[in-house]
Amino acid sequence: MFDPKSLDNIAEQISKAIPPGFTHFKDDVEKNLHALLQSTLSKLDLVSREEFEVQKAVLAKTRSRLEALEKQLADLEQRVLSD
Repeated sequence: MFDPKSLDNIAEQISKAIPPGFTHFKDDVEKNLHALLQSTLSKLDLVSREEFEVQKAVLAKTRSRLEALEKQLADLEQRVLSD
């Protein structure tokens, strides 16, 4: 789901914020940040953009069909009441 390269970039950017006196911890911090980000993001219930767009289209079609059925039902109810 997540591009490992993106996680590497995020971890690297955070590790760059480490003060110069702690640079000997940089590799360890970067590795731990990467693992933490991977773990945290894997716990989230996320979908890809493609899957989101597919579900969005399905929802739009379903909504349209529901509106048509509601109109059809209203027309049928009106006929029954008119008779």
